[in-house]
Amino acid sequence: MAAHTPPHGSSSGAGAGAVVSRRSTAIVRYLDVVLVVLAVPVALALGAPAVGVLVSAAAWLIQRVLARAGQHWIAGRAVDARFGLNLVDGFGRIWLLAGAIVIAAVVGGRRDGLAAALLIFCAYSVALAMRLISGRPQGAPQQ
Repeated sequence: MAAHTPPHGSSSGAGAGAVVSRRSTAIVRYLDVVLVVLAVPVALALGAPAVGVLVSAAAWLIQRVLARAGQHWIAGRAVDARFGLNLVDGFGRIWLLAGAIVIAAVVGGRRDGLAAALLIFCAYSVALAMRLISGRPQGAPQQ
């Protein structure tokens, strides 16, 4: 019996390439979350204030979940309402992060507030960079 060989130009690795591409896209999309999850144990091991690190990490993860849920909810609304809803969504998540910094500072002290601010600043910077690199979201109107 002869072994079955795929026709020229196709390979069994083509499907694997698509899977790797989707995984790498997901990693890039959630790079800020990955870095926050990895930074928490490292920061705590290096002696960073626990309250600040944990409160800010929790707030960052919560705002990312809210962002994803908000995007899906807003996408189902009328076109004329989307701008306002996106504005409220964005500012609401910023206020959540600012509140986490204040809570960390009040509960744990100034060092905890600073640790919370630094972690959120770093995560936000990574998220912003990934957003700029990835370009216009899929399905966004072209003008």
